[in-house]
Amino acid sequence: MRKTLLAPLAAVLMLTACSGAEPASAPRATKVVKIDVHAWDGYAAQAAVLAHLLKHELGYEVRTRKAKEDDSWADFETGEVDVIVENWGHAEQKQEFIEEKKVALSAGLTGNKGVIGWYVPEWMVKKYPDITNWRNLNKYAPLFRTDKSGQAGQFLAGDPTFVTNDETLVKNLGLNYKVVYSGSEAALIKAAQDATRNRKPLLMYFYEPQWLFAKVELVKINLPPYAIGCDARPAKVACDYPPYLLDKIVSRSFAEQGGRAYELVRNFTWANEHQNAVASDMVNNDLTPEQAAERWVAENKIVWKDWIPR
Repeated sequence: MRKTLLAPLAAVLMLTACSGAEPASAPRATKVVKIDVHAWDGYAAQAAVLAHLLKHELGYEVRTRKAKEDDSWADFETGEVDVIVENWGHAEQKQEFIEEKKVALSAGLTGNKGVIGWYVPEWMVKKYPDITNWRNLNKYAPLFRTDKSGQAGQFLAGDPTFVTNDETLVKNLGLNYKVVYSGSEAALIKAAQDATRNRKPLLMYFYEPQWLFAKVELVKINLPPYAIGCDARPAKVACDYPPYLLDKIVSRSFAEQGGRAYELVRNFTWANEHQNAVASDMVNNDLTPEQAAERWVAENKIVWKDWIPR
């Protein structure tokens, strides 16, 4: 009996190898966090910073994919996505996927303050001081005519999947405009830059946080002010967009099983200027999202150090 207990170490190791057992100190498989990336620079900037910290501070593998907002919500149910890093409202999706299906939940605010609105270049306000009052937009509609809008003024929107009430607003406010979709944030930015540089009339959908406001002067149109409930019936909307306190949405399984990765996502909170700095590096300084995130992380440890779970 005693000889069996004191068997040579080599024999024990041989037995372990033959049985296929893994030594207790063997590393576990790499954990994976799946982050969807939506179609605007600020979102991509935030996703890049979170991915950098998950990889380099917590040792996770991060998989990202480009996706439309609606697709991301639906894929919480299938497990194809763990995190939406910046959500703009989406009350209907919250009702369906958080309240009813219970496959997702909010992981807290991002710290960003979101603003959606209608904008014109600053030079137009200097030339036409009353243009910022929505009641005067019909008077100026001829200025905004294009081949795509015909006899109506053109209102330039972005991606049709963005949060938008523009077609309803045009109809319900009795405005002689046609909503034309540019197709992307990049197209909106190019239009704003061109309108400012070449003094071309432009009425457009846009939003903050956005790095462009540090480069181009845009002025917001005063639509009928937002009041709680004025947008409750989508077909009847005749008011400005609400202020948005942007939040993060995660799958319920990630919240329950994501461990330190979920804690980091939940702890994440920064300001508009932080997001704009990363996004601007990506767009204006030709940095990849990974390079822009690495630069911001290196320069802002005081901001993110408390996000890291202890």
